[in-house]
Amino acid sequence: MIKIFTDGGARGNPGPAAIGVIIGDRHYSKYIGQRTNNQAEYEAIVFALEQAQKLALLELEINLDSELVCKQLNQEYKVRDKDLQPLFIKARNLSLGFSKVIFKHILRDKNKEADKLVNQELDKQCFI
Repeated sequence: MIKIFTDGGARGNPGPAAIGVIIGDRHYSKYIGQRTNNQAEYEAIVFALEQAQKLALLELEINLDSELVCKQLNQEYKVRDKDLQPLFIKARNLSLGFSKVIFKHILRDKNKEADKLVNQELDKQCFI
């Protein structure tokens, strides 16, 4: 089971947004343009799943600090926001390509590294 940490954030809601993903010793960050916080959270998960696929990983524990997104992916909550529905479907479909995927909600202070990647990317983009 490979632990993955994801975070997405926007400055403003919507506003300039970025994602941060940690898979083992690999760190990824990416500016994604104007998004809401929840859209950025989903995009981080989609990116993580795509990278895990490229790395031929089989069992994933995806840790995220968004309780809403975690509960939606675990199908405890419905996805009512029409802008989140395509991202939810993409994440769920990607997750089917693995033998096991666990979406786990963690406290924000346990996700500092992924959050740091998001903020570093936003700092670079917002001052260009």
